[in-house]
Amino acid sequence: MESKMLLALGLSVLIIAIISKLISLATKPRLNLPPGPWTLPVIGSIHHLVRNPSVHRAVRALSEKHGPLMQLWLGEVPIVVASTPEVVQEIVKNLDLQFADRHLSTTSSIISFGASDIFFAPYGELWRQLRKLSMQELLSAARVRSFQRIREDEVGGLVREIAAAADAGAAVNLTERASRLVNDVVTRCSVGERCRYRDEFLDALDTAKSQLKWLTVADIFPSSRLAQMVGTAPRKALAGRTRMLRIIDEIIRERKEQMAAGEDAGKECFIDVLLKLEKEGGTSIQVTTEIVVVLIFDVFTGGSESSSTVLIWILTELVRWPRVMAKAQVEIRQALKGKSTITEDDIVGLNYLKMVIKETLRLHVPAPFLSPRKCRETCKVMGYDVPKGTSVFVNMWAICRDPRYWEDPEEFKPERFENNNIDYKGNNFEFIPFGAGRRICPGINLALANLELALASLIYHFDWKLPNEMEPKDLDIRETVGITAAKLTSLDLCPITRIDPRVA
Repeated sequence: MESKMLLALGLSVLIIAIISKLISLATKPRLNLPPGPWTLPVIGSIHHLVRNPSVHRAVRALSEKHGPLMQLWLGEVPIVVASTPEVVQEIVKNLDLQFADRHLSTTSSIISFGASDIFFAPYGELWRQLRKLSMQELLSAARVRSFQRIREDEVGGLVREIAAAADAGAAVNLTERASRLVNDVVTRCSVGERCRYRDEFLDALDTAKSQLKWLTVADIFPSSRLAQMVGTAPRKALAGRTRMLRIIDEIIRERKEQMAAGEDAGKECFIDVLLKLEKEGGTSIQVTTEIVVVLIFDVFTGGSESSSTVLIWILTELVRWPRVMAKAQVEIRQALKGKSTITEDDIVGLNYLKMVIKETLRLHVPAPFLSPRKCRETCKVMGYDVPKGTSVFVNMWAICRDPRYWEDPEEFKPERFENNNIDYKGNNFEFIPFGAGRRICPGINLALANLELALASLIYHFDWKLPNEMEPKDLDIRETVGITAAKLTSLDLCPITRIDPRVA
């Protein structure tokens, strides 16, 4: 009898639990999620993306079917994709605070020291103070101008090398030289004159950054311990980060010894600035060795690859569009009147050159999805519910090629920026290659400074032709696979010296 009573009691409890669960599900408000393509168990929407190696192109095709705000699942990670300026404005301006966190994958968490840097840190007091410190002490317009001599020195060396190659009639791998140029400038600005650890650091940086090209198994199944164990990307990312940390620690130690001995007086690189702040205080956040490390890491990762990538795309488009190349060269050669060297002061008024840069940023956004954000609290966007924890990808590549907002969007026409105020400072939501709102890229001044003088010098001193009698229309403009959009193949051009940089 007692066992029957216990069984009946157990069944009653089970029935009550089931009924309670059903009532809870029935009364819980159903979310009105954005539309999206059909999904598969476990992998979600990934099968829709692997059909095209250029993920931003695949996502654009899906958005054309499912709408300007689209729901996708990358494994167990929910994301929404914004594909029109109206949706972007809602997210990065009207709801900026709700979307002020960064999308953080397993791999990016490892590389960014557990999201303790400016780029990946969650919105909060630490992030605010790190950004304030960077903007006031490292990336201000005045600080960037203070490195003018370094940029002029490095660009001068580059054009002299190319002039020597032109004498020999040799083609030049501009992709390799542009990358080296920008890396050398960033290195000298960050850690001082000709750092002996440069090549080792850049190799470690490349190892770590290469793991961010696309999502890994560990990234799309962050809750799975097995995925973390079998994935190679987290281990490679950690190895690269560990090497970088060791190198930066060694650089800091050496710079402290040099500063104590009074060496390099008056030549402040980024590390010098930060070490003085660590010693003297006076900032809203205590500068520690850990903060010095993550800030220098951010300067390297954000200040090198994007500038060289854009420079190569500019030169590629100028060669593809001889009319634009000729117009840009006429502007600069008339302005400088045969000077053998160029300074940054010489290029301030070159308006067409700046339009060429804008047009390249439109056609070739270095990060087609910008820097994905994450929803901090459930909210509504364009009438749809976006749950807390959802990541937001802005397909800026698609927006910048949308004929609803750009006339002849696939053509390279710098003149489209001639009679309007469209700029990349975060107010024109059809054109925000550096992002917008609270999380806009803090290094815009540095990126453009590393780009403008190099571009001006290359088209001022030289004419360029394709090797092997190639025609401009035959130039390869394929992009790298993954979430970046660098030129897939190297840009090899034959220089013809018009204004010799070696003439005193």
